[in-house]
Amino acid sequence: MAESDANQRRTVVDPNTGFSSQSKTFHSIRPHVPLPPPSQPLSLPHYALSLLRTSPAGDTTFIVDATNDQSLSYSHFIAQVHSLAYSLKKSYSLSQNDVAFILSPPSFNVPLLYFALMALGIVVSPSNPLSSESEIAHQVRLSKPVIAFATSKTSSKLPSLKLGTVILDSPEFQSFLTQPNVDAAVFDSVKVSQHDTAAILYSSGTTGRVKGVKLSHRNIIALIAGYYHIRAPQEADEPHPVSFFTVPFFHVFGFFMLARVFSLGETMVFTERFDFVAMLRAIEKYKVTFMPVSPPLVVAFIKLDLTKKYDLSSLLLLGSGGAPLGKEVAERFKEKFPTVELVQGYGLTETAGGATRVVGPEEAARYGTVGRLGENMEAKIVDTETGEALPPGQRGELWLRGPTVMKGYVGDEKATTETLDSQGWLKTGDICYFDSEGFLYIVDRLKELIKYKAYQVPPAELEHLLLSHPEIVDAAVIPYPDEEAGQIPMAYVVRNPGSSITEAGVMDFIAKQVAPYKKIRRVDFISSIPKSPAGKILRRELVTHSLSAAAAAKSKL
Repeated sequence: MAESDANQRRTVVDPNTGFSSQSKTFHSIRPHVPLPPPSQPLSLPHYALSLLRTSPAGDTTFIVDATNDQSLSYSHFIAQVHSLAYSLKKSYSLSQNDVAFILSPPSFNVPLLYFALMALGIVVSPSNPLSSESEIAHQVRLSKPVIAFATSKTSSKLPSLKLGTVILDSPEFQSFLTQPNVDAAVFDSVKVSQHDTAAILYSSGTTGRVKGVKLSHRNIIALIAGYYHIRAPQEADEPHPVSFFTVPFFHVFGFFMLARVFSLGETMVFTERFDFVAMLRAIEKYKVTFMPVSPPLVVAFIKLDLTKKYDLSSLLLLGSGGAPLGKEVAERFKEKFPTVELVQGYGLTETAGGATRVVGPEEAARYGTVGRLGENMEAKIVDTETGEALPPGQRGELWLRGPTVMKGYVGDEKATTETLDSQGWLKTGDICYFDSEGFLYIVDRLKELIKYKAYQVPPAELEHLLLSHPEIVDAAVIPYPDEEAGQIPMAYVVRNPGSSITEAGVMDFIAKQVAPYKKIRRVDFISSIPKSPAGKILRRELVTHSLSAAAAAKSKL
C-alpha cells in the first residue's frame, strides 16, 4: 500500500467533499483502484495487453484510418508490434532508457512505434510534425534522442542523430512490420521498471520555453487502471464502443486515450488531417459512440448546420478537455443534441492528462464543473499570498499529488523544483475551488499561457521573436477571446520611430517562424507596454484595454 494511501486511511475525510480538515487536503471520493505492486517490472504496453486479455479482442477492429478506410484488427496490430520490436532490436543498437524522437502525422505507424519502443524500455518522444526547425532543435536539445522516426516529408526538419532517422514511409520500415516467424519472446524478454520514463511529451511553461515532461510507465498505468476498473460492464445490446480521435497522437490527450482504447478492447478512428466534414462522415460511417474534443469543437457542433446532413445518432458521449468549457456553451449543446452526454475533465501533460473528470449523467448535468478528483488522487487549494491550504468553497492555486504526477522536466532541474515540491505536490498554476460536493471549478490561470484550440501558446516565446524584429521596440502578447478557437494570440507592438510596419507585416514575420497554432492573429500598435516596477508586463491591463476597445467598436456598429 502506498504511503499516501495509508495516510488517507488514518485521516478523517468528509464523505461529501473528500476534504480532511486535519491535513487540509482533498482526497478522491471515487472507489479506490488497485495498482500493480510498484516493484513489479511492467511496461505500459505489457500492462495494456494484460487488461486486453480480459476484454473481447482478436479479430475486433482496433484502429481505423478513415482517410483511406484502412483498418487493423487487434490480432494484426499485436503481431506487427511484435515484428517491429524484433526488427528494431535486431537492426539498431538501442539500449534501455534511450530516447526515440517521433515526428509524424497520424498513421498506423505511430501507435505501433509507441508500443514496440516502450515495451523495449525505449523512451518515446513524439512532437508536432508542424513544428518549425528551431522548435524541434530545442526539443531535441532537451530530450537528447539517439534515433528519430519521421516521414519523408518531416525528416528534413531533424538534426543528425547518433543512430540516424528511420523513414516511416520507406519499404525498409514497412518490412519491419511483417517479419516472418518472429520470436515474440523479444517483446517479452525486456524487464522494464514501472518507474522508468515511458515518454517525454512537450508542454509550454510560463517562461515561454517548451518543457519536456517525463512520464513514467506507472504514471500512465495508474491513469488507465482508473478507466478500466470503474467502467460500467458492457450490456449485450449496447453498441461496441468506437472513439473518433480529434486530438493528435503526440498530445497527452491523444497519447493516453490511445492506451485507454487498447486496454479496453475498443475501436478508435482517426484521420490524417482533421477536417470537420470528414469527422461527421466518419461518425456516420463507423458508428462512432465517443469523441474526446476541445471546447472550440463543441462550439462548431452547435453553430454549424452541417451536422444535420449526417446521421450522428450513434454518438453517445463527448469528453471535453484542454480548456474550460463555458456553462452557456454546454447548455446550447444539450439543447441541440439531447441524447449526447457532454462531460468535462481536467488534466495536464504533467499529470499524464488526467486529474479530475465527470462520470455519468447525473454529474454531466452539472454544467461548468470539470468533475471530481480522479482515483487515487489528492489535491490542495493553496492561498497564493499566504501559502495556506484552504477548505471547500475558497479559491486558490490547485496543487495535485498522486500516481499520475510526472517525474519532472527533462533537462530543466530549476523548472522541476519550481513545479514539484519535496512532498510530491504539483503546482498547477490554475486558480480553482471545490464545492460542497467535491466538484472542481476552474476560475482563472496563474499561468499566462494562451489556449488556442486546446494548444498551449506561450506569450513569452512570441514576445522574444517580436523583439528580434529591427522595427519593433517593445511587444506584449495576450489572449484575446474568440468563439471558435477559445483564445487567439494578440500582440501589442511599440514601433521604432519612423517605422511603417503593418499589422500584416507583424503577423507574417511570426508566421514564418512558428507552428500554425502559435500564429499572432490580431495586432494593435501602442506607445508603450504597461509594466510593473520590476519590469514585468502587466498583461491584465492590456487584456482590459483590448476588451474595452472591442466593446467600443461594437457599440459603433
